[in-house]
Amino acid sequence: MVGMSVEQVLRQFELERHLKQRVAYTKVIEEKKACHCEISLKEPFQRYLKAKGIRLYSHQCKVIELLRAGKNVIITTPTASGKTLAFSLPVFEKVVEGASALYIYPTKALTNDQLKFIKEVEELAGLQLFPAIYDGDTPTSKRGEIREKARIVLTNPYELHQVLPWHAKWQRFFKSVKFVVLDEAHRYRGVFGSNVALLLRRLRRVCERYGSNPQFVLSSATLANPLEFSKELVGLDFELVSEDGSPRGRKYFILYNPYFDGKGTLSAHQETAKLLELFVKNGVHTLVFTVSRKMAELIARWTRQNLKASNLPEHVVSSYRAGYLPEERRQIENALKKGELLGVVSTNALELGIDIGSLDAVII
Repeated sequence: MVGMSVEQVLRQFELERHLKQRVAYTKVIEEKKACHCEISLKEPFQRYLKAKGIRLYSHQCKVIELLRAGKNVIITTPTASGKTLAFSLPVFEKVVEGASALYIYPTKALTNDQLKFIKEVEELAGLQLFPAIYDGDTPTSKRGEIREKARIVLTNPYELHQVLPWHAKWQRFFKSVKFVVLDEAHRYRGVFGSNVALLLRRLRRVCERYGSNPQFVLSSATLANPLEFSKELVGLDFELVSEDGSPRGRKYFILYNPYFDGKGTLSAHQETAKLLELFVKNGVHTLVFTVSRKMAELIARWTRQNLKASNLPEHVVSSYRAGYLPEERRQIENALKKGELLGVVSTNALELGIDIGSLDAVII
């Protein structure tokens, strides 16, 4: 593999006739500098930030202030702007004091990724937050212990639906729950969103029965009407944080048309495999989103075959989709994060805010 910069690879789209013909539109978004802020934090959290070399951005400080003031908050800053850290710091402050928190995620992959983040904070800050995942993969032998001891429970709407009728077993947790967090909230739309809205109202009634009145935190990078959306979903008023203080590198958007001449020579999926091969050959870490499980497998297979034909290692490309065993999903996620994989072809199972480390290109 040849390690090239993104700019060097994009230069090929200008020089190679096959690529140049298919580029219908290009847009460049220039870089933006960070806007930092200062806020009072307890010593363990200062220690964590120092260990990670993190300075808080302006929108993160605003989220912390609003949550400390007892407000419900919806955060709509862009991807990789530090939304999770922003709402987690005030949540952890209360958890250390004895409160509980419920984190709701739409996918198991995202749930597992966030558990790693919480455990990292525990280790570097020297805290005991007692986080645990409670979903369909949780062994029966561990469920009782989680109900009795966990302070931060990470789950999904489907599992919460199963838990609420058995709320008496969760009395300890529901009595002390102070925060309910819904990450990637834009997924809760349409009929599914209506069902989740009713689920959250059931949750609020259960909490009220046990004397708690939790604050709600919603997070999403892709919402056009956040205040209206949050009110309809949860049934409460929210404060909006949308002004982004994080830095941003230069980004390139390319509209690539395989049928530039009205017919094309390859299908859109085969063209995708060719583009992925180009990026992988040049050492560009690439994530491909496709329309189905079948196409995720086929595009990954075609790319591996092309790499093998060029006497290049084929194991640097993998598919990712629902239906894999939990261990297989974790293995792929970790390999992508560590840079062992240069290309992953996925359904929307991998789109929701998972920390996958350094990523250079995305093909949709």
